[in-house]
Amino acid sequence: MKIDFEKNQGLVPVIIQDNITQRVLMLGYMNEEAYQKTTREKKVTFYSRSKQRLWTKGETSGNFLEWTEIMADCDEDTLLIKVKPTGPVCHKGSDTCFEEVNQGRFLEELQGIIRGYKTNPKEDSYTSSLFKKGINKIAQKVGEEAIEVVIEAKDDNPDLFKNECADLLYHWLILLEEKNTSLAEIEGILRERNQKISPKTDR
Repeated sequence: MKIDFEKNQGLVPVIIQDNITQRVLMLGYMNEEAYQKTTREKKVTFYSRSKQRLWTKGETSGNFLEWTEIMADCDEDTLLIKVKPTGPVCHKGSDTCFEEVNQGRFLEELQGIIRGYKTNPKEDSYTSSLFKKGINKIAQKVGEEAIEVVIEAKDDNPDLFKNECADLLYHWLILLEEKNTSLAEIEGILRERNQKISPKTDR
């Protein structure tokens, strides 16, 4: 990928976008050195125009931007970088620098938490105990929670229904982790199916 760093005094604007939600998170600038550091270290580094130096997003807060894809625009003088943010992006504590809520990532974060209970089990953890009991017990729990959802769906208590749905979703995430399957893989299958369906087709 060729990038024109000469057009704007050695800098190119960089649009940062969440790779899951597609929400625009912030705008920064890079010189060639910042770009090389970013591609090399997998964490986004900008060039600070006010401080006149490189700065890696998250170097003080710990809220790094791990990039998944880097693209240049048609004129090769602007970059779009898709990232996995590890925390709030704005220095004021907001999800984005435009004061928007970046919803849609919590399930991915939750799967990471569940993975932690598998790789570093805790004696008093319900989740760790399920991993210890194995696939049969985990699959059984998913089935039990699914039945609870069906039962509550037939009643008229929205709070109980929502809580049972949450229980089912949590145990399903445990099952995914036990089967070494990520949410992104499931999402990819759904996206592929959706692309094969004509907009006029009844799903």
